[in-house]
Amino acid sequence: MSKEPTGTAAGLTNKFQRQDTATLPNSNIINILPLRSSCVYTSGYCEENVWKMCEDISSRLPSELQHCYVVFVSNKARTIPLWRQRAGETEDKLVIYDYHTMLLYMPSGERCVVYDLDSELPFPTHFHKYVTETFRTDQVLDPDYFRYFRVVPAAQYLQNFASDRRHWRKADNTWLKTPPSYPLISTSASSHNMDQYVDMDQSKGPGQVLNLTQIVKRFYQQSSQT
Repeated sequence: MSKEPTGTAAGLTNKFQRQDTATLPNSNIINILPLRSSCVYTSGYCEENVWKMCEDISSRLPSELQHCYVVFVSNKARTIPLWRQRAGETEDKLVIYDYHTMLLYMPSGERCVVYDLDSELPFPTHFHKYVTETFRTDQVLDPDYFRYFRVVPAAQYLQNFASDRRHWRKADNTWLKTPPSYPLISTSASSHNMDQYVDMDQSKGPGQVLNLTQIVKRFYQQSSQT
C-alpha cells in the first residue's frame, strides 16, 4: 500500500466528525493471534502481513482458519480514504491508500472482529467499531473515493497468494520501501498474482467483491442477529 500527499487527506478530514464507539468488550472469541507487537510486520506490505497472520493461525489453530477472511480494499481510481491509521498525519489519522488489506475473524455465533496491524484501534476490534471509525461512510465522498472490498477465505488466500514485491521497486530495481526479510511468497502456479486481489472488477479474480453497504450486511448485520 502507498500513501498520497497529506494535502489530499486534509481536504477530506473536514467532512467528517470523529466517531468513537465502545472498546472491545469481553467476549467468547478465542485469541487466534498473539499481541500486535509479536506479529510479523513490515511497513507498506499489508498484504504480506495478513498472509503471515493466516500462516500463524494455520499453524497454531488450524480449525479456526475456516472462520477467517482476508479483505483487500481498493477502487478503480486507487484512492481510498481510511481513518485511524497509524501512518496518518492529520488529527483523526486519515490516509489515502491505493489499497489496504486486513483480516476478519467471525466464528459461528460470535461477532466479527478485525485484525489490522496498521490501525491505531485495538487489535482486534469489533467489526462495527472498525468500519465506523475506519471507513465511516461513502455518502459524502466523490465516487473516486468509494471503497470496494474483495473478500477471500483465508485458507484460499494462504494457498494461492503470490507476490514478487514489484509494486515497491523503482525503475533501477532498488526499493521504494524496504521489503520483508523472509523469502518471497510464491506458489507452484505463480510468482506474482497480487494484482488480481487489488483489482475490484467483480467479474474476475478470487473471492467476492462487495461495496461498503454489502460488506456491512455480510459481516455485521448477519452476525448481530446470531
